[in-house]
Amino acid sequence: MSDESQELGITESKSHKPGEWYAEVVQKAGLADYAPMGGFIVTKPRGYALWEAIQDALDGWFKETGVDNVYFPMFIPESFLEREKDIVEGFDPEVAWVTQGGHDELEERLAVRPTSESIIAPFMADWTRSHRDLPMRLNQWCSVVRWEATETKPFFRTKEFMWQEGHTAHATNESAWEEVWTRLGQYEKVYEEVLAIPVLRGKKPEHDKFPGADTTTTVEALMPDGKSVQGATSHNLGQSFAEAFDITFADEDENEKTAYTTSWGLSWRALGALIMTHSDDQGLVLPPTVAPTQVVIVPIWQEDTKEDVLEYSEGIAADLEDAGFRVELDDRDERNPGFKFNEHELNGVPLRLEIGPYEVDDEEATLVHRPDNEEAVEDRDEIVDAVDEHLAEIYDKLYDAAEENLEENVREAHSPEEILGTIGKHGGYVKTPWCGDEACEEAIKEKIAAEIVMQPLTDEGGTTAGEVPEPDVDGCGVCGDPADEIAYFAKSY
Repeated sequence: MSDESQELGITESKSHKPGEWYAEVVQKAGLADYAPMGGFIVTKPRGYALWEAIQDALDGWFKETGVDNVYFPMFIPESFLEREKDIVEGFDPEVAWVTQGGHDELEERLAVRPTSESIIAPFMADWTRSHRDLPMRLNQWCSVVRWEATETKPFFRTKEFMWQEGHTAHATNESAWEEVWTRLGQYEKVYEEVLAIPVLRGKKPEHDKFPGADTTTTVEALMPDGKSVQGATSHNLGQSFAEAFDITFADEDENEKTAYTTSWGLSWRALGALIMTHSDDQGLVLPPTVAPTQVVIVPIWQEDTKEDVLEYSEGIAADLEDAGFRVELDDRDERNPGFKFNEHELNGVPLRLEIGPYEVDDEEATLVHRPDNEEAVEDRDEIVDAVDEHLAEIYDKLYDAAEENLEENVREAHSPEEILGTIGKHGGYVKTPWCGDEACEEAIKEKIAAEIVMQPLTDEGGTTAGEVPEPDVDGCGVCGDPADEIAYFAKSY
């Protein structure tokens, strides 16, 4: 292998040094770079294209279910933030403040939004007069700042991050809950049908819910290193924000009523989960649904066959592009085929077509899957259908591997020693009966840095959102006191 190829490749091991490996994949696959200020990143075109793929899917589903996009200022007056005390208390340590504009001191401090309930809710109050104005469903795609990241981990942990935040107002609690379930289902769908990552649905424990919320629901994804990622959250805010910001409406009898509100969001942490879940020691691995390039065609020629090979390759590329695939024809003269193979593997292109003089003569193409290098030879006349089938097969391979990882790493434990030992040895999720006391979580957290990432959730139909049977044990797995709740402990990003 040439020095250049070694420089191109990944040098760290996913299984032995996942943190260093992850950082190397992000940089060498051209997804992001580190900004000069600690805690911030620069998102490169290939990385932003992945975020746009998630945006495109979610934004379409949001609009199909009655959501309108809006944009609010990134600065929030301190007096607005203070109107909801739980927001102030919950986010105060993480808020970045602007105190000066140009040469002038500001009369009132402005918060750089850590979340937008306190700037959006007052306008929802202004725009709501009658029950006919409800439900009101607003969403914005933006960035937020939370001054909490001590160690930058691109997409997983940065001071500024991209996300969407939805905010809705409803006439009834039932309508608000329907909203919560709708958005949670859409988040589950984007992970499972776009990112090829199975998730568990649940709720956050009372002490870890969104500040001011009645209930915080979540989708959690398990990474190959045994840590959980909070994939997205959907909050039933009850009436606390509506009362704080006077979101009221006249019902059908002209009686004034207080609305119920929700908020829900998914951040580019989803990209971190995508990279961590599927990629390997050769570099980035992407499902075809989000890959900026789905198919790369690598022509292989000698000087006397170059013209025929290129003409044949161009024809296939044109047919695939016409069929709607994202295709790159890599006909660079200055790079040999081996270098091109390594580069496209590093960049996560799901499917490679190799075309040499033999393929031209036999009117075929050799197809190679990125995840496992499985090869197949397909007829030229059937190439469009064949590529479609192979891309679907690649998606299924990625999903199945992630699903197997999840299914094998949900375990039960019934004592502190079992909880600590299981997480310490295997990672993954450990479910146990829980008395509801935060002190029991702290007892585990202090010793192994694992916390309660979710609890099984009962939805409006009475069915549990946890995919695994619950243990029929009464005693809390930590203290032994009576327990009627189940907690999932895990280390998390």
